Amino acid sequence: MPADRLRPRSDDAVVRAMRVEQPLDLSAHDTSETFGWDKAEAKEALGPELEQLAELQKRLFAQRRHAVLVVLQAMDAAGKDGVVRSVFTGINPAGVAVHSFGVPSEEESEHDFLWRVHQVCPRRGTIGVFNRSHYEDVLVVRVKELVPPERWQARYELIRRFETGLVAEDTAIIKLFLHISADEQRQRLQDRLDSPDERWKFRLGDLDDRAPWDDFMSAYHDALERTSTGDAPWYVVPGDRKWVRDLAVAKILRHHLSAIDPQYPEPEDDLSGLVVP
Repeated sequence: MPADRLRPRSDDAVVRAMRVEQPLDLSAHDTSETFGWDKAEAKEALGPELEQLAELQKRLFAQRRHAVLVVLQAMDAAGKDGVVRSVFTGINPAGVAVHSFGVPSEEESEHDFLWRVHQVCPRRGTIGVFNRSHYEDVLVVRVKELVPPERWQARYELIRRFETGLVAEDTAIIKLFLHISADEQRQRLQDRLDSPDERWKFRLGDLDDRAPWDDFMSAYHDALERTSTGDAPWYVVPGDRKWVRDLAVAKILRHHLSAIDPQYPEPEDDLSGLVVP
């Protein structure tokens, strides 16, 4: 193992290492990367990160000038739910809304693919988390051939325009691809099968989705490369180690919230010297 991999990197270097650059080489993003972190130290470091996130979220909520949209995409068992539990648990639930996007309903199918997404975008002062998202419409529909190629290919540009519009209206967009290996996914799915209190999560469709692994990786590569922009970047988060994944996500979020730098607003009235009777 290279010596520099064992040396902890700065927070800025870690965030830069995960950010998608053009052209993207997804194979260069190691799913088992540690950024030089030790497991015990990384778990200990997560607490202070979450405390800083909680404070930034309080200021975001109080100022109500910006919104934050976090997009979580990953293969099955990569840890989307785990990230929500581990990273967003300490944030005031009044300021966070999590939305999951499954198979479109009949009504949703009768509208354009972004219709159901725009309705639940976060309002100013809040953080919205998409557990799967509008990107399913250039991933699953492509791999499973649910729509003609010319339709999903056109959606890259529609997604870029949609996100550009959100950014123009003060929504910061942070897109996270939780990147795990096929071997790690196999082990996690097997663990679900073998665990009585986890087996309910397993469905036979998981195996159907696992079979075209290479096709999904090609779809993810194209989606990330074609829709990662300066205003709405993608990050490839190493997902084989859950303790790396959670700390990496926390650092990315803190990086973006710190860039927004929300502040508590001044009171509307002069409260100097006021004593509550």
